[in-house]
Parts: sequence; C-alpha cells; structure tokens
Amino acid sequence: MGNGMARARWKIENETFNTLKNQGYHFEHNFGHGDQHLSTVLMHLMMLAFLIDQIQQRCCRLFQTAMTAAQSKIRLWDQLRHRFNLCLIPNWEALYRSIFDPPKLVLTWDTS
Repeated sequence: MGNGMARARWKIENETFNTLKNQGYHFEHNFGHGDQHLSTVLMHLMMLAFLIDQIQQRCCRLFQTAMTAAQSKIRLWDQLRHRFNLCLIPNWEALYRSIFDPPKLVLTWDTS
C-alpha cells in the first residue's frame, strides 16, 4: 500500500470513529468486552445501525431531505426519537416526511 493510500485509509478510519463517538452513537461510553459478551453483541448491532445510516445517507432522498431540515445528525436523531415517543408511525416514509414537512397538530383542552 502506497503512502498516499495509507493516509486516505487513516483519514477514513478517523472520520468514522469520530462519527461513532461524537454524533449520537456514543461509541466510547457503551462498549467493552463484558463477561458474557453482551457488550460485543451491542457493539455489533450499533455498527450495523451505523452501516444502515450510511446507506440511507447515500441512497435515500427522504433521509437526505430530513437530514437537511434537521441541520445536524444529533438533531435528526433527537427528532426521530421524539416522534417514536409521541406518534404511531406507519412506515419510514412517514417518519422522514414528518421532519421536513411536519404535520400540523391542533392541541385542545377542555376548560369546563
């Protein structure tokens, strides 16, 4: 491997681990090698989620539009979590559309 290729690989690895540590995955806080390997399993699940996120960032226009509207990954993840807590979500399309075209909710209360 040439020196330039090694530097490119190092840059990619650093950016990936920076993302895993600082953009909502909290990689360094959660995972070590536990007595029963649960932490390793959770780390593999997190890496799988990261792979799916990377594919969506490259291929899914709805995800890209929602990401632009949220303005940062952390804000996007927060908005996704809030929607899961508040709403019955029928599919991924409805979830992403709710970020860049939020539904208009009318809140009312009985004052009697």
